[in-house]
Amino acid sequence: MSLVLDCSATLAFLLEDEQTPAIADVFDQVIQNGAIVPALWHLEVANSLCVSVRRKRIASQARDQFLGYLQKLDIVTDEETRLHAWSATVTLADLHGLTVYDAAYLELAQRLRLPLATLDRALAQAARHSGVTVLPQR
Repeated sequence: MSLVLDCSATLAFLLEDEQTPAIADVFDQVIQNGAIVPALWHLEVANSLCVSVRRKRIASQARDQFLGYLQKLDIVTDEETRLHAWSATVTLADLHGLTVYDAAYLELAQRLRLPLATLDRALAQAARHSGVTVLPQR
């Protein structure tokens, strides 16, 4: 695994109007070396794509293609996220004013000493403050 991947970075790669060269570079790393995610990533991505369909931002066929594409990538689900949810993750959420959902990504990146791919400003700021490398680099 080369990095921890969050929902915002994933959507920025999938949704054409959010794509940037920097996000494409991050996904090149994911394609070549894989990524790791907390279990909630699957629900967040699926929900965001369903909302995009409801808002007519994408067609349901595009959503299904995106989900199929993600399923083929070497994206591993962390099996230990739940073990840290009520301890380290809550502590990080309190310390940085994050949602517990966002803190789960930070906890995973810290625990595995991996960079965090995110476009969420608050999460990126908390990660940098915690000594975690944030991708894409700004």
